[in-house]
Amino acid sequence: MSIRFESVTKRFGEATFALSDVSFGVDPGELVVLTGPSGSGKTTIMRLLIREYTPEEGEVFFEDQSLAKLRHRQVPTHRRQIGVVFQDYKLLSELNVWENIALPLSIIGKDEAETESRVTDLLKLVGLTDKAYLFPSQLSGGEAQRISIARALATGPSLIFADEPTGNLDPAASLEVIKLLRQINRLGTTVLIATHDAIVLEFLKAERQLELKLGKLVHDSRPHQKAKKPVETKEAAESETLPEPEETEVESLDDDEPAEKAAVKKVPEVEKPKSHRPKTEEKSDNSKKSAKKPAHAVT
Repeated sequence: MSIRFESVTKRFGEATFALSDVSFGVDPGELVVLTGPSGSGKTTIMRLLIREYTPEEGEVFFEDQSLAKLRHRQVPTHRRQIGVVFQDYKLLSELNVWENIALPLSIIGKDEAETESRVTDLLKLVGLTDKAYLFPSQLSGGEAQRISIARALATGPSLIFADEPTGNLDPAASLEVIKLLRQINRLGTTVLIATHDAIVLEFLKAERQLELKLGKLVHDSRPHQKAKKPVETKEAAESETLPEPEETEVESLDDDEPAEKAAVKKVPEVEKPKSHRPKTEEKSDNSKKSAKKPAHAVT
């Protein structure tokens, strides 16, 4: 998965520039930090990547495909290649943890067995298998953000874009989330982290950083070359190493388009629960009210 911004300008009105003549590239498997104060253009880059916005000038390329040339019916398939992690989590309050992670899989038509396997694997990855039946209101901020990351990974995207993922977290929870994102990157997924959190920037100081100010790219710590992975210490390797992932496929939803393949990184399976809803007597007092499933879902 590669990304290229070529002289991209995005305006709102005649005089308000969200991005001004921005050019950079991201190679497959990179971890890149987008930094700069609020309003510098970080979130605009994300919205251009998911084709929510289109630039007034320049072009955005994803996998060597100009996003401006995507047909309308191709946009949903494109967006499934990008998992977005938001500052405020965007979890659905009426669904429990399991159901929140499973929702994207339900939307793209995955069967129950595949959904159960995938959700179980993702809960294992983020270290929250014991929270499957809780609702968002019962989670800490750090737990909610890790569930948000699991949901972003559900359809096997090639890119994770984390937009201020630690903005609502304390320092300890912030580091847990950033370590998880770095672990996901080391499993092969390209990761972009937009942040101005000083703790995160210090922790990721060895990674490539793109600095934005008032919509302009003012600094690229590793321009025009693929960022090298930092050398891990023995202690870090022991704490973060996971078995090599296997690959599976995600099918295209467009009936008139050829199925597009996307690598899904799988972690070791754990024992799967018989149901994503607990028995009535096992519920906590705060979660006795069953969450209603949406009647339908639209991509």
